Amino acid sequence: MSDATDQDRRPAFLAVSGEIATIVLNRPEAYNAIDRDMAERLRDLARAAAANAAVKIVVVRGEGPAFCGGGDIRHFVSNLDEIGPCIRALLTPYHEFLEQLRTMAKLTVASVHGSAAGAGLSLAAMCDLCIAADDANFTPAYAKIGVSPDGGGTYGLARAIGARRALHAFLGEDRFTAAQAAEWGLVTKLVPAAALAEETALYAARLARTSAEAVAGTKRLLHASAEAPLPAHLEDEMETLIGCMATETFVTAVTRFVKKG
Repeated sequence: MSDATDQDRRPAFLAVSGEIATIVLNRPEAYNAIDRDMAERLRDLARAAAANAAVKIVVVRGEGPAFCGGGDIRHFVSNLDEIGPCIRALLTPYHEFLEQLRTMAKLTVASVHGSAAGAGLSLAAMCDLCIAADDANFTPAYAKIGVSPDGGGTYGLARAIGARRALHAFLGEDRFTAAQAAEWGLVTKLVPAAALAEETALYAARLARTSAEAVAGTKRLLHASAEAPLPAHLEDEMETLIGCMATETFVTAVTRFVKKG
């Protein structure tokens, strides 16, 4: 890995510690607003995390005062004459990043502090799980500037909180709190702001306790359940379970259980 000085200059970087990888949005001076350079970097980091067989959990967090302030408005304003090509050049690599988060055989966890606005809100929703500081806030932002959501927001948020509530969140809310987000189902764990880093590490470690096969299988089955026919889904559940039972984690756990009895 590169040293901290190199990381400080990058719009995002990857830190790996055992079974947990952390993708860090690293434009703190811009509230981690997403521009083309960051989008391309995030795509590459997600590819690297997905390819790392030792990693089970991928945490996404932001440096500085905010998780992510959304798309880089200054970048858009400077390209108004060619806004279509500008947006396509930014979102094409960013979409691959989001697809990697959604489909990789690892759990993805957004760790949210400060503000998650626009595409930052969408990013929190596109991760499998979301832990948030109790003073964090979520700002849809899109309606204020007369645009529809991007960054997977209409996909991830609808699945996290339901289509009707997502419609209300995008068009009927200027901002909502982390407590509201937890009540709705977007935030899966709410913690004191001062303890976010520690609680994120504990949460990731707890999620990583089981086998990689169980993590990947549970994620895949849950994401597939909305569209799969029931008989095929039950068959898939059974075969995935059998695969998990062939792992050392399962054998050790059930052997220990029997000995206790």
